[in-house]
Order: sequence, then C-alpha cells, then structure tokens
Amino acid sequence: MEEDRILELRRLLHRYNNLYYVQNAPVVSDFEFDSLMRELQDLESRHPDMFDASSPTQRVGSDLNRSFSQSEHQYPMLSLDNTYNAQEVREFFERVAGLLNEPFEICCELKYDGLSISLIYEDGVLTKAVTRGDGVKGDIVTDNVRTIRCIPLRLDPAGGWPRKFEIRGEVLMPWTSFEKLNAEREELEEPLFANPRNAASGTLKLQNPKEVSRRQLDSYLYYLLGEQLPADGHYENMMEAQKWGFKVSDHMKKCSTFQEVLDYINYWDTERKNLPVATDGIVLKVNSLRQQRNLGFKAKSPRWAIAYKFQAERALTRLDSVSFQVGRTGAVTPVANLEPVQLSGTVVRRATLHNADIIKGLDLHIGDMVYVEKGGEIIPKITEVDMESRGILLGDAVQFAAVCPECGARLVRYPGEAAHYCPNTGSCPPQLKGRIEHFVSRKAMNIDGLGPEIINQFFQAGMIRDIADLYSLSARDIARQEGLGEKSAVSILRSIENSLQVPFERVLFAVGIRFVGETVAKILAKAFKSMDALKKATVEELTQVNEIGDRIAQSIVSFFADEKNCTLVQRLSDIGLKMEIEDSATDGGSDRLAGKTVVISGVFNHHSRDEYKQLIEKHGGKNTGSISAKTSFILAGQNMGPSKLEKARELGVPLMSENEFLELIDEKPTITDEPLLLF
Repeated sequence: MEEDRILELRRLLHRYNNLYYVQNAPVVSDFEFDSLMRELQDLESRHPDMFDASSPTQRVGSDLNRSFSQSEHQYPMLSLDNTYNAQEVREFFERVAGLLNEPFEICCELKYDGLSISLIYEDGVLTKAVTRGDGVKGDIVTDNVRTIRCIPLRLDPAGGWPRKFEIRGEVLMPWTSFEKLNAEREELEEPLFANPRNAASGTLKLQNPKEVSRRQLDSYLYYLLGEQLPADGHYENMMEAQKWGFKVSDHMKKCSTFQEVLDYINYWDTERKNLPVATDGIVLKVNSLRQQRNLGFKAKSPRWAIAYKFQAERALTRLDSVSFQVGRTGAVTPVANLEPVQLSGTVVRRATLHNADIIKGLDLHIGDMVYVEKGGEIIPKITEVDMESRGILLGDAVQFAAVCPECGARLVRYPGEAAHYCPNTGSCPPQLKGRIEHFVSRKAMNIDGLGPEIINQFFQAGMIRDIADLYSLSARDIARQEGLGEKSAVSILRSIENSLQVPFERVLFAVGIRFVGETVAKILAKAFKSMDALKKATVEELTQVNEIGDRIAQSIVSFFADEKNCTLVQRLSDIGLKMEIEDSATDGGSDRLAGKTVVISGVFNHHSRDEYKQLIEKHGGKNTGSISAKTSFILAGQNMGPSKLEKARELGVPLMSENEFLELIDEKPTITDEPLLLF
C-alpha cells in the first residue's frame, strides 16, 4: 500500500539524513537519496491526509511568508558570565570548590558563535523551536529549523529518550556557506555579513523557509533539560543525546583540576581556527546536575557555569580620511582610510564602514584613534573610537556623501534599505565600467584580457560605453592602445568571439539585472527558457518560481520596463548572443556522474575550471569547493594545491586526472601528454 510506503520512506530518509549530516557516514549516494525523496514527495502529494510536519520532505521549507509569534521558555534561557583571562577562570573554579565543599568535575566545551535555539521534543517528534529572545520568551522558528538537516525531526523509537524534553544549542553558518553567501551578496552589491553569527541569525529570521534551506545552516546541541533525564552528569546526558541522533560536539571534555581546564583553553585558542564553524570561546559547566541545582542562579546567570571568551585581535590606529566608492549597481560604500597597522598577520590600510547608520553610530571624526578588528576574522571593520585620545582640536565629523563622488548626481536612499545609491545609471562612469567588468568576468561571459585597467583604458579612449560595444571593437583600435599590440588584440577579439557560445543562463547573469546572481540566473533560465519570455513575465508569474521572491521579481520587471535596457538586450541578441536555453535533450548530458560530489583543483589543458564545473553538472554530478569524507573524487590538474593534496591523502579521497575524467564522461581528449598525479 502507498500509505505503508510513505511511512517506510520517511523512516529510511530520517536515518540517511542522520548518517550524512550528523555522523558523517553516508551509506547511499546523493542520487539514490534524491530518488527516494522524490518518490516520497509524489506519494505525499497523492495522500494529503497523511501530512506530517516532521516528514523529511519538509526540510526544503515552504514558500509561505509568515511573521513569527512568541513562546515563553519553560526554563529561562539565561546568559553566562563572561571572562577573558585565566585568573578569572581560576577564581570561578575556586569559588565553585568553596561553595560545594566536595569533589566536582567541570565539563569544558567549545562556545559556538551562532544563534541560541531551544528545541522541544514530545514523543520523539520536534514540536517547537524557539530562539533565545529576551531569555524569558523567544520567536517560534519551527518551520525554519526544520530545514536544518542535522536537526532530527523524528527520533528513532528504540532510542530510549524521555517522553518530553528540551535540548538547546546553537544554529550556525559554516565558513563555506558564509563565504558563498557573502560572495553572492558581493556580486549583487548587497551589504556583506560581518561574520557567520550575524549571517546565521539573519537567516533564521527570514520569512521564507525555502531561502533558509538554501543557505545550509548547521547546528550543535549542548544542553539537555527535562524531568526524566538519563543521568546526573551533563556530559553523560549529551553523550546519550548523541546516541539519539543529535549533533553533539566530539570536543567536550570533563576536567577535574584547574590545570586541565587551562590546558583545554590553551589548546583550542589555536586549534579552533581549523574548525569548519566559528567559535568565540569556551564554556565551563559544573558537570553534576545535582551540584548545579545546589549552586543555583544569580539574577541573570547561573553560578555553575562561565564563558571564557577568546580575545578578538584588534589594533588601534588613526582614521586619516573616508572615501566613497560607487559600484556597478550605483550603491555607494564608505571606506575608512587608515594609518597602516598590523592585524591578524596582514597590514590593514582600509576598513569598511558599510553605510551612513554605522558612521553615525560610531560618531566618527577625521583624526580619531579607532579600534580595528577583523569581523569573523575576515573583514576589517572599525568597532570603536578611542574617546580618551581625542584632543581639544577635534577633527571634522564624518558625513555621508550627499552627491555621487564620480558624476555629481544627488544620492538617494530607498525605503527599507541601508545603502545610498547614485541614480545616474546611464552616464555615471563607475557604474558603466562596473557593468562591463561584470559582463566579461569569468562566471559571466569569460572574456579574457579585459581586466579593470584595460576596460578603463578603452572607456577613456571612447571605444566602449556599454557591454554591446565590446562586439564592435577592432584589432586596429585595440593594438593602438598603450601596452597592447597586435598579439593582444587578436587574443582579446578571439575571446570576445568565443563568448558567443556562452549558454543563455550565463548571458542572463552577465547583463547585470540587480539581485539576479549566478544561481538565480540558472533558475530563471530553466523556468522561462528565453529572454523574450522573461521580458514578458509579470511579478506574479516570477514569484511562482521556486526561490524567486518579490524583491527579485520586482527588479526583473523594472529592468525590462526601462527602454534603454530593452534596446541593449536587443543589440546583444542581434550580435548573436544566446537568448534562449538549449534543448537539454540535445546538449550531450548524461547521468554518468549521478550521485558524485567532485572537487576541482589545479590547472587544466582542455577546459577551464568553470567549464569543468558545467560539465560535472551536465553529467549529473555536484561541485563543491572543499574536500570531505563525502567527496567522491578530486578532478586534479597540474599544480594542485598542497593543502588539498594532503587533505585528500588524509581522507583517502581518490584523484582523477583530466584525461581520465574526460573518458569517464565520454569526451575524447585532444592532448595525451598530461602528467600523471600520484599520492
């Protein structure tokens, strides 16, 4: 019966999810998993009476847009006292010893830098997920949490868990997901997230669970509460929770002496930099729940726990000036120009100020001594002004620009947005050049030889004003430019000619519609098939496509409502760029790489790295940037990075040469002298 098959598929997929995301020990291929998921989705659509909010199909989220309601915590989610030095940790240890007057153990665990979450389970089913909020009540974000694949929706009946319990932890954004998300936002000239914690918090508060699912959040659980817990020991309870299917850190450790605690702190102060997620300290908890109850609570924090925070490396330097940069979408970004200072192994001369609100909040003045940190240890930012160093002769207050620094147009700030924009899209030089730079970039039209300096040179010479002008360049005009010659001209024109073969989805990405990044362009191309169909689409039709929200839809409609944009697209079409998607039945695709996850590393003879990514997807495989136990093989070219080679050796991931890969997908190599790579 189909009803029985639904129950069986749910059981299987819950198990496979746990093995893949929690235990890092997959037993089926991605292809097989996806096939089972599709079968379950089809069966559930035929049996709506069997809807179950904890079904594996709910992981992808829905398109429902709803505001969050609040729920009061059964056990208040208190904050912890923080310390930044070993002496205060010693004082905590000695204070606990004096209050208990009996032997005790401290459970040491990593303090993951994310958003605190409370998960309620009843009869083995996740019934509610609530953020920390104000500690007394928080937002109910159950629909979004269901998309986090390492959080079990339904527990194995044989697990021995209590009928009702609460488990707490952190919702995190792994470094790889964070970097990918910021790369997408940078491409769209949206404000970057300063660190993974802000990104995770912002993601979990999104109103669209489908977008939450796309951002690939992670979670570690760290505390179990309830009336019938397995043991008196916190550590022992978490080990049991791990057996029930929860993702619990393997780095928890029980310590009996202060020196053991100190050794743990010192080890992780360095080693944490090798973790796939962000941490900002160590949490120390008295292990015995009985002893925790005896120690009790202060007004806002427990007496039995403390958080040791790692010192964020920061430097004090002088603010020399603030400049304003204009991007291709017209977004104006303020940049602090600093007296050079050493920070986290690099010399920092500039730091982002994000927007006018940040400048106002810092009360910045030229000449101020400012503290600079690397947000998430990546992006330099000013965090504080050293007010004590301000002299009587105070410099001018930093004011956000009122007009575009490039063209003089008065800046605008749209409702609901933090950024200011230059509205002069038709003649503001940085916007014109920025759109050309985006058009020729590797992930767009991949036109070699046209970097920012050459584009600026052509622009200043009056040779190009928009992206279509590239296809009117002559070898004679190029060769006349300083630093170029006939050889460069031939190479550039050949690359421009080759761009006529770029597929439609990349052309769509290349034309530079705001909010239409590489991924969205692929989705739109697949849904609408051609530029003409997309041009005619309404907001309602666009938002019916998965992952296309109101903001993207409005941007597309606005783009095609501008006659200048329509004229430009028509010029590109007349030139011969691909304006419709190729028939998938004749594109040479296959399922030879179905279920395979491939990492690309090195330099290749036959195709570019981007072309290999397309080939992998074309033949049913999946690209990923980092090596893990789930990697099927590495497509290894010449000069493969030593760190990736070492990681591959460590995990036993096989290498595949370029020629071997081409044979696998049934494409005959044209060069046969490729060097062999060996471990």
